[in-house]
Amino acid sequence: MAKKHSPRFLTIVEAARQEIQECSAVEISALMADGAVIIDVRERHEFDAGHLSGAIHIGKGVIERDIEKHDFDTAHKLVLYCGGGFRSAIAAKSLKDMGYDQVVSLWGGWRSIVAEGLPTTVSQ
Repeated sequence: MAKKHSPRFLTIVEAARQEIQECSAVEISALMADGAVIIDVRERHEFDAGHLSGAIHIGKGVIERDIEKHDFDTAHKLVLYCGGGFRSAIAAKSLKDMGYDQVVSLWGGWRSIVAEGLPTTVSQ
């Protein structure tokens, strides 16, 4: 069953999607092979319950504060995902506003990762 999001939230998501790049789960493996960093922006408990193998966690609520702790060049390809692609779109727009010009949001998020059968890891 799909989540019901508020109209104001959906307006922000759609505005962000107009300004960012997006990819599909089918493209993730190639992006990772090309050196992209995969960032899970979900809540910590969501990440711990299961995440794309090789992804790092930086929650959406702190990504602007914490992204520079990781010393990524602003030209490095960063692929963000959340549960379905909504939160990651907003986070990608925020990073783009901060000067990261190779940030991409995974449309479909975690659900598309699982549906595509990509390798996942559960945190211990």
